Amino acid sequence: MPLVCLADFKAQAQKQLSKISWDFVEGEADDGITYDDNMAAFKRIRFRPRFLRDVSKVDTRTTIQGQEIDAPICISPTAFHSIAWPDGEKSTARAAQEANICYVIASYSSYTLEDIVAAAPRGFHWFQLYVQPDWDINKQMIQRVEALGFKALVITVDVPILGNRRGDKRNELNLEANVMLKDLRSPGEIDALREVVATVKGKIEVYMDGGVRTGNDVLKALALGARCIFLGRPILWGLACKGEHGVKEVLNILKAELHTSMTLSGCRSVSEISPDLIQFSRL
Repeated sequence: MPLVCLADFKAQAQKQLSKISWDFVEGEADDGITYDDNMAAFKRIRFRPRFLRDVSKVDTRTTIQGQEIDAPICISPTAFHSIAWPDGEKSTARAAQEANICYVIASYSSYTLEDIVAAAPRGFHWFQLYVQPDWDINKQMIQRVEALGFKALVITVDVPILGNRRGDKRNELNLEANVMLKDLRSPGEIDALREVVATVKGKIEVYMDGGVRTGNDVLKALALGARCIFLGRPILWGLACKGEHGVKEVLNILKAELHTSMTLSGCRSVSEISPDLIQFSRL
């Protein structure tokens, strides 16, 4: 049976992975309230589409930090991709390079940064940095990623303590400290987005990850002011199912769904996506 949406990849990935690996990939902290809220928040949002517009050509391209990408759909930093597929981050990097999007490589990866960059030398890479108490270590790491051609740092600031990942404890999974799958977030990431956008007042670009599962979700995030969304778990689902090709399929499905959502909403380019699409009274 073909995998036609991200939910299909999730279901197949669970069959492919061992319980320990699945619990690591899909696990959340404590009762998982934030995890559930991130997806539920999208479902509360409704569109106010525009009709009778020429949508014979719809362009999903945009830019982040001045660099063009083929769609506002990029890859979040998540740890140890080899849990899902032997080639791990190397497969992820190759898929991101072919899709012409940004891949934020995690501090805790299965392969060295040099190996990952060598696998996708033309890729658009950012690096996730956990700031260490020893500033010499931070300096050395920054110099290393700069020499490898990374374009930006993504500094993790929301982990003052580790999340209580119950599944990993039950499985006695003992990975290095600070290994997270972006599961410490403000409840309802899409809800927080409006406040962040209003606060920065266009002075900086705003990105969002957490809870995106469809192209409709992408459009909602962009309409509320995100420049781009980042995917975490769905990338690992794709890896678990088909490796590099699975990641490509996940990205292509989401891009195609975004294209459809933009077309039905009368948006011919990313620049035409605005808060006017959202029925705020329904939020």
